[in-house]
Amino acid sequence: MFCRTFVPDNRLVARGIEAEWEHRLRELEKAKAELARREQQRPRTLSADERGRLLALGADLSKVWQAPTTSPRDKKELLRTVLEEVIVTVHKDQGRTHLTLRWRGGALNDLDLDTPRYRPATVRTDEDTIELVRRLAAHYPDSTIAGILNRQGRNSAYGHRFTADLVGNLRRNWDIPCFERSTSPPEGVLLNIKQTALALGVAASTIHRWLNDGIIPGEQLTPGAPWRIRLTDNLRKRVAEEAPNGYLTMYQTMRLLGVSRQTVWQRVKRGEIQAIHVKHGRKKGLRLKLLTSQPDLFAQPS
Repeated sequence: MFCRTFVPDNRLVARGIEAEWEHRLRELEKAKAELARREQQRPRTLSADERGRLLALGADLSKVWQAPTTSPRDKKELLRTVLEEVIVTVHKDQGRTHLTLRWRGGALNDLDLDTPRYRPATVRTDEDTIELVRRLAAHYPDSTIAGILNRQGRNSAYGHRFTADLVGNLRRNWDIPCFERSTSPPEGVLLNIKQTALALGVAASTIHRWLNDGIIPGEQLTPGAPWRIRLTDNLRKRVAEEAPNGYLTMYQTMRLLGVSRQTVWQRVKRGEIQAIHVKHGRKKGLRLKLLTSQPDLFAQPS
């Protein structure tokens, strides 16, 4: 029997076959790499030993939860696995929250927790404005008081301009009586600021300052209208030719009481300190006198 061997003479055919072979080998390597990648992503089947250890951990979840190798993400996944439902009931009036935990398998657990009570920041009108409203309410209705507060650049606790309604709410909140017009004719004659300053012998700026500070009362027909001041005997007594005995300067009063200038003015407005204006002499200007006895800090209790 004879065998006949054929050797291709065309080298181009041989090179084509070799290139095709190399291409197929590369495709095979790619397929092997893809298979290995998918094998890594495929969930691995647990061995009998591993399955037994996991089942043993299931009987002691606290050990798994407290293990240093259990990350916060693992704990979340664990809760999603073992919890079926969580029912939350909030009792705001009691400051208590009731939790009902329903586990997979049907078991139930009830928990009672204290709920932190939210206390919003207290928003209130400043003390100086409240005291001013208290003094003005004895002489003016709410609409006029609102005009006075707005001209002084004062705002409500929430930063709003005052209205008659806001002043009324402020009065009621702080138990400030409303203005009641007297049936008897008021004392004194009505004068404007310049006339009052001329009658008392002081500068008009002094009258303006007294009005703005609430030291003396003034009247307006409507907010923004010119001020009118009643020239009464009490107002005349606030101006003196010479400083009477017992009256001190602002600096002396501050040192005597050990308080600031602002605190002294607050006590003047509350009627605890009497203020007069001296027109002549070396003690010209503002003078103050204590109307309430101040306790001695070093006095021994009886």
